[in-house]
Amino acid sequence: MKKICMIVTDGFEEIEAVGTFAILRRGGVTVDIYSLLDKDATGRFGLTCTKLLPFSKLDAAQYDLLVIPGGAQYKALEASPEVHALIKQFMDAGKTVAAICAGPTILGHDGYLKGRRYTCFTSMNEDFGGTYCEDYAVKDGNIISGKSAAATIDFAFLVLEDAAGKTVADQTKKAIYYKGN
Repeated sequence: MKKICMIVTDGFEEIEAVGTFAILRRGGVTVDIYSLLDKDATGRFGLTCTKLLPFSKLDAAQYDLLVIPGGAQYKALEASPEVHALIKQFMDAGKTVAAICAGPTILGHDGYLKGRRYTCFTSMNEDFGGTYCEDYAVKDGNIISGKSAAATIDFAFLVLEDAAGKTVADQTKKAIYYKGN
């Protein structure tokens, strides 16, 4: 089973971060949440997450999968050279990077969506050199992308399947009476 790290900062989309975290934890996966600013982070709608791990202490070698929730936080994440370096570490190692809503645009701007199928918040789609899909969640190689807040459950289950396998994902879907994909 893969070990996951997630990055948040002020302006994160709560449903994308908390919903994904909850589904992954239901599936028995370890998920550590790091704060870009090494302090509490307050989401778009005022939910403050405390006891987050400091991003300055994040060691990519300890994790198999990176999750990037969307929301207005994507601007701060994209402005951070350290975030780009972290994504590069994961990509260079062939580890999975999962991003939802505005998050995939960071991957697109860094060139990681070239030649790949992906999705993101529709109005933020640019010519990233890949194939944009209308699906709620898309996996292409080691990149998982999600469309929007409404896609959180589909996105989280695709991440869970990557992290823990189809059997665990299917068991977790059954446990919450999920009838989607």
